[in-house]
Amino acid sequence: MIGKRLDRLFVLYRYWLTRRRMSGWTDRASLERWQEKRVTAHLARVRRESPYFRELWANRDLSQWREFPIIDKTAMMNHFDRLNTAGIRKEEAFALALRAERTRDFTPMIGGVTIGLSSGTSGNRGLFVVSKEERLAWAGTMLAKVLPGSVRDEHRIAFFLRADSNLYGTVKGGRLQFAFYDLLDPLSSHLARLGEQKPTLLVAPPSMLRLLADKRRDGALSIRPARIVSIAEALDPLDRIRIEESFGQTVHQVYQCTEGCLGSTCAYGTVHIHEDLVVIQKEYVDRKLRKFVPIVTDFSRRTQPIVRYRLNDLLTGREEPCPCGSPFLAIESIEGRCDDLFYFPASDGTGWVRVFPDFIARAVLSASERIEAYRVVLHAPDRMTVQLGVDPAYRAETRGLVAQSFAALCARLGCRMPAIEFDDYDFVPGSVKLRRVERRFEHVPEPDLVR
Repeated sequence: MIGKRLDRLFVLYRYWLTRRRMSGWTDRASLERWQEKRVTAHLARVRRESPYFRELWANRDLSQWREFPIIDKTAMMNHFDRLNTAGIRKEEAFALALRAERTRDFTPMIGGVTIGLSSGTSGNRGLFVVSKEERLAWAGTMLAKVLPGSVRDEHRIAFFLRADSNLYGTVKGGRLQFAFYDLLDPLSSHLARLGEQKPTLLVAPPSMLRLLADKRRDGALSIRPARIVSIAEALDPLDRIRIEESFGQTVHQVYQCTEGCLGSTCAYGTVHIHEDLVVIQKEYVDRKLRKFVPIVTDFSRRTQPIVRYRLNDLLTGREEPCPCGSPFLAIESIEGRCDDLFYFPASDGTGWVRVFPDFIARAVLSASERIEAYRVVLHAPDRMTVQLGVDPAYRAETRGLVAQSFAALCARLGCRMPAIEFDDYDFVPGSVKLRRVERRFEHVPEPDLVR
């Protein structure tokens, strides 16, 4: 009992500390000076405790950390045993995590350390390991950033995800009622549970939020949460509009992945990077369009250090400062994975044209207001499938309009349009993440051949 009380006090302390930090910086310069001190102190501990990083960095001056070697998921998994600081072996961790997914019992740990698996959208599943202290700190931090109102209020949290974790259950206790909803369970059971729980905070992937929004519009669901938070998948503009119309409120976002919780929305709905926890370096894909890949250094995690870690995500920075006044980095959109960049042959036959996911999304959405859902899959540079959710009475007309929209896009970009095969939209939320725009061929042209 005393242990649980102390745990709860620590969560509340981190909640208070995060709230204070969120409003404590008024300018970028003071934030960066604070970050620099935190990062260098953190890296000194990591070098002592992680054999992998100690060898990787050798005797380099820690003040030069921004030039340290970059790692990625492949490197992290290849060197997992020597990278983590808890002495956990990858083979044992994978066995525990896979057993948890099979039995749907996510409580077992290794030496008090929580083990989890990423969804493996790219086919390369990643492990994450979190100590008890990090788990409690995460709970307090996320409550401060996401919870509506005050932690002293009563909150009923409905959390939809493919797999549960001790990490998420940490927020239980006191006035916080937390319920995990397994995405693999049937929708009918979700609707019944939601009707009984009446959540004040609804957290789910946008594909599930969209499904719940449709049920609410049809009268099959009557909940009125104080806040709705989108997680795990890129929030498409079409889904955002439908969810907000149905529930009558702004949809907030949490930008979280295996590598940590990287950002969340402010009161204005702008995603801000959690720069009280991480530093983001930008590897630009297109500087003019403000599109970049984030290189993450997390100075809050020691069990599985994340230092100069290149994500596979594609972000677009916000051009204008956010009205909220926060100096934290503001993001205009989280477009998804770099693996879903499209490449079309140039019209003149020399080289390739890179087509960003938001270009594809806009081409579909601007074609017709009758489109209720869509997916675009590029199977090869000259062949793609477009699934459309549209009233059958307008199916042929809408498909024609989408084809015209893609032709106009390709003419504007100077590339050849692939052959389009149309189909009806058939995605059902569950074990697989929704990717509105997806590339399924692996060949990526050499950079000097891409326009």
